[in-house]
Amino acid sequence: MELDRRLLLAHCAVHALSIVAGLLVVVPMALNGSAFKGRCALFSSGYWRSEDRDELPTQPGTVPHLVVQQWGPPAACQCVTFVGIFTVLYGAAQGWRCLFYLHGRHDDTLFSSFLTVLLSVCVLFLSGGASVILSLGLVSWCDTVTNDNTQSFSCAESQSVPLYLDVDTSSFYTELSLAQVSLWAVTALWLTQSILAVLRLYHSHSQHISGPCLPREKELLLGHSPSDGSPSPLPTFIFVV
Repeated sequence: MELDRRLLLAHCAVHALSIVAGLLVVVPMALNGSAFKGRCALFSSGYWRSEDRDELPTQPGTVPHLVVQQWGPPAACQCVTFVGIFTVLYGAAQGWRCLFYLHGRHDDTLFSSFLTVLLSVCVLFLSGGASVILSLGLVSWCDTVTNDNTQSFSCAESQSVPLYLDVDTSSFYTELSLAQVSLWAVTALWLTQSILAVLRLYHSHSQHISGPCLPREKELLLGHSPSDGSPSPLPTFIFVV
């Protein structure tokens, strides 16, 4: 198996994995956004407060509940969702191209390979930043829910604890944790794609340098015929007086 074919097969496999990982980012974030009514839980701030029976007549005695002072910026959740959607669409398009190249037994041009490297590196930094945002935002939300770990329950257990918010919090930790792990997997896959893209660029550059037209061009520059190796005749000038 030739080098370019191995690289194409590896790139196809990485694109297929990126589609799955991207979906595991988009679907949990969409479910969480629907459960939270379009609000972003990342970097949300709040505190716990106890209400007596007069304010909450349906609950016996004093009932503590969470008060959200400010919901997180929507851009944080939108950035995470964008990286997941772009990964799915790009993986599907590039996976189809890889299969087409495998069937046609050819690869990208030198310029196209360079653009692939540039795009992969840019999205690698974007996905890495989105992964950090999601991780830090989830930690901030968990600190709010557990009151800086002073509550008797953990962040994962708080899904089953009534927070008395106007949003559905029954599965927020499962959704955000799944999106977090998947997004870090997407970042690792983009790193792999960047490495493979650099290798394909190097291979395309090598093929371009040692192409079949180079010996013929060299012979023409030296003034030899490519067929018989005989020197080309000098041009004859006729002067008319």
